[in-house]
Amino acid sequence: MILCIDDDATGLYIRKMFLQAQGYQVLTALTGREGLELFTAHPIAAVVLDYMMPEMNGAEVAAEMKRLKPEVKILLLSAYVTLPEEALKWVDCRVVKGEGPQLFLEALRQLLPKQHASQQTSGQRAVSC
Repeated sequence: MILCIDDDATGLYIRKMFLQAQGYQVLTALTGREGLELFTAHPIAAVVLDYMMPEMNGAEVAAEMKRLKPEVKILLLSAYVTLPEEALKWVDCRVVKGEGPQLFLEALRQLLPKQHASQQTSGQRAVSC
């Protein structure tokens, strides 16, 4: 199961529909606190996390998630090209919003255990997480 956390409801909905179309089960949260509640209550394989959110930014959410379940992979999906090192030290991979759905999907697939990957991509730009 993938948990997507973003305060942009429209982007979150689109991401959920896209991932479900790829065969993934998806939970969504509009705040870091709501995301942490879902994270502790469900078997999460990976997290797709926005950085700039009210109350708790993505680095704060990621740090708490890694404290609770260090094995869970976190993909930071942010519109910001430059982020503080503190934000990046808690995540396993980073994709800039707007780089396209295939790059996002490829990055997520690299993070997930093989049994979660529903399809393989080919001919896409390489992602290194």
